[in-house]
Amino acid sequence: MVGVIVGSKKTGINPDNVATPIAASFGDLITLAILAWISQGLYNLPYPYISSLVCAFFLALTPLWIIISSKHPASRTLLYSGWEPVITAMIISSIGGLILDKTVSDPNLAGIVVYTPVINGIGGNLVAIQSSRFSTHLHFHCIPGEVPEEAKGCYYPCRTFCGSGANHRSAQVLLLLVVPGHLIFLYTIHLMKSGHTTLTPIFMAVYLTAALLQVFALLCIADWMVHCMWKNSKDPDSFSIPYLTALGDLLGTAMLALGFHFLWLIGDQDSDESNTLGHGQHAD
Repeated sequence: MVGVIVGSKKTGINPDNVATPIAASFGDLITLAILAWISQGLYNLPYPYISSLVCAFFLALTPLWIIISSKHPASRTLLYSGWEPVITAMIISSIGGLILDKTVSDPNLAGIVVYTPVINGIGGNLVAIQSSRFSTHLHFHCIPGEVPEEAKGCYYPCRTFCGSGANHRSAQVLLLLVVPGHLIFLYTIHLMKSGHTTLTPIFMAVYLTAALLQVFALLCIADWMVHCMWKNSKDPDSFSIPYLTALGDLLGTAMLALGFHFLWLIGDQDSDESNTLGHGQHAD
C-alpha cells in the first residue's frame, strides 16, 4: 500500500481513486491465498491439535502487538477507535453471508455464488473511492465538527449526484461505470463457462438493475454517513469504509438473491443447468 500511494503521487494520480480499491482487491487475494496455503498444510498434518496451538500462539502475541502499536500516535488512536467499525462491519457482512448460504442451498439458485464476489467487489470498490474523496475534501476544507453548507440540513438523494462540484461529478462517473464494468465481468464469466452461463437479455437486465441499485444506494449512504461522522468529530477514513464495504456485501448479496428468485419465478433458467438436470433425470 505504501508503494501504491507513493507511486500514485509521483505519477500525478489521486491516491483516493486507486489506493482503496487496490487495497481491497489485494487484501482479498493475499488473504485467500495465505489462508488456503496454511489451512491445507494444517489439514494434512497428522496431529489435529497443531491448529489449536497455532491459534494459542498468535493470541499470546496480542499484548506484544498492542505495546508496539501504542508507541506510534496514529496507530495508538486506532487501538481505541478502530474496533467498533471493524467488528460492526463483520456482523453486517455475516448477515450477507447468511443470505448467500440460504440462496446457494437452493439448487435452482446455485448460480448466484459465481456473481456474488463480482457484484460485491465492484460495489465496495466504487463506494470506497467516493468515501475517500469525501473524507479528503473534508480534511482539506473543514475542521472536525463542521460540514460544508451544501451538506447541511436533511439529506436527499439528489444532493449526491446533482451539482457541479468534484464530488458530484465523481458520483456520476462512478454510477456510469457500473454497467460497462459488470458487462466485462459477465462476458468473462460466460467465456469461463461458470455459473449462469446463458446470458439471456432478461438475466442481464435483472443483474445490471441489481448492480445499479446497489451502487446508487451505497453512494447515497456514503454521502450521508461521511458527513454525519465528520459532524460528530469522527475520522471518516477510519470509520466509513468498513461500514460501506460491509453494506456493499449485504446489499449486493440481497439484491442478487432477489434477482435470481425473480428469474426463477419467471422461468428464466440457465439452459446449461437445465440440460444437465434433464440428462441426470433421464439417466435415473
